[in-house]
Amino acid sequence: MKIAFLAPAGAMHRHSGKFHKALHYAPMTLAVLAGLVPQEWGARLTIYDETVGPIPLNLDDDIIAMTCITGTAERCYRYADYFRSLGKTVVMGGPHPSLLPKEAALHADAVVTGLGEDSFVEALDDWRRGALKPLYRQRPKTDLAGRPLPRRDLLNKKGYITLNTVEAVRGCNFQCTFCVYPVAFGSKVHTRPVAEVIAEIRTLKGKIVVFPDVNLIADRNYVVELFTAMIPLKKWWFGLTTSAIGRSPELLDLFKRSGCKGLLIGFESVSQSSQADMHKSFNKVDDYGDLMSRLHSHGIMSMGCFAFGADGDDLTVFDETVKLIEMAKIDLPRFAVLTPFPATPLYRELEAAGRIVKHGWAQYDVEHVVFQPKNMTAEELNAGITRAWRQAYTLRSIFRRLDIRHVKHMAVVFLALNLAYRIYARYFTAFDEAVMSDNSDIPAPIGTR
Repeated sequence: MKIAFLAPAGAMHRHSGKFHKALHYAPMTLAVLAGLVPQEWGARLTIYDETVGPIPLNLDDDIIAMTCITGTAERCYRYADYFRSLGKTVVMGGPHPSLLPKEAALHADAVVTGLGEDSFVEALDDWRRGALKPLYRQRPKTDLAGRPLPRRDLLNKKGYITLNTVEAVRGCNFQCTFCVYPVAFGSKVHTRPVAEVIAEIRTLKGKIVVFPDVNLIADRNYVVELFTAMIPLKKWWFGLTTSAIGRSPELLDLFKRSGCKGLLIGFESVSQSSQADMHKSFNKVDDYGDLMSRLHSHGIMSMGCFAFGADGDDLTVFDETVKLIEMAKIDLPRFAVLTPFPATPLYRELEAAGRIVKHGWAQYDVEHVVFQPKNMTAEELNAGITRAWRQAYTLRSIFRRLDIRHVKHMAVVFLALNLAYRIYARYFTAFDEAVMSDNSDIPAPIGTR
């Protein structure tokens, strides 16, 4: 059995795009799946992540296992159609097939929906027996315990700032209207046994650890146990959480003692009404400055994510956001267009109102406008996010955001990351609809040319 694991990428984030290595840690989805393949099968496994290198068109594998998000769906389908025409078996999973399994089934021999730890191996075993089914659903009692280590050895080590990506928590206890996760994978919060997480971290080389989990503090008791256990490891770790972290002095102190150096936080908007529209009222805009001061006083930097286009936004939102970012000293701002991913509450709401104006999935990458905003035109929203990127990453703005009092030990990291995003901001408009939708580098299926 020969299996090629593929992660196609959109033009902006492809190895030929402008998303700098300094901003890119190793994704674990394919490495985790590869680790689940039973060793006694003697399978040959390879991983091709298009963010760090090309996907060969002459693969001699039996099975093409592909992970797919909405923004890459059209490219995934093009690869799938091509490889199927060569006689390969395509197994497709990930967020987009989980949202739209019937659509994905038009391009795959088997679709794996939801969390795939159990069902993916089931699909492979069925293939071995000549009994592959068209659809595999997440099992009701998915358990992350006892999982083999990810196959990091199959990743292109030169393409990432670190390979030390470790999963601890899957899920989130919030129901944000735009979020894919609860629709695709359910609302239950899954946790790995702390002892297994710590044992995996002990196998890693280097000082840095990245937790890509969507909300590290979804289970407070678990996070206290995990990061208490991390203190003796003396690592520097980075992860994702919500602004609620600022309202817990105990957690902030624990994060500091366990080595936290950076957190990605979804600030989303400078408008409290927009927060309510997104079901993120736990974000308190007036507290953002205080939150950043608390983080910095604990030696923790933040990537602050903002989404433009909510019904509460008007043409003032872009300049007001950059102003708040500089005032609060948000270390690494990142901007997105509010995107109605299929099957989410936001998509259903906008579709019912006739406000979805673009249906090509390549535009659903959180950087392009696919719906009609309420208080501005689509063109004004596009122009506004472009201006926000460029204003926030002028040298003047970068240095105004540097809180040298508290994060001076991380100043080099701060500057490296900001300069990498400065390049991204400069080339942002080059990736228009035509570029994002162009998959002509992938041959048409054999027999349809």
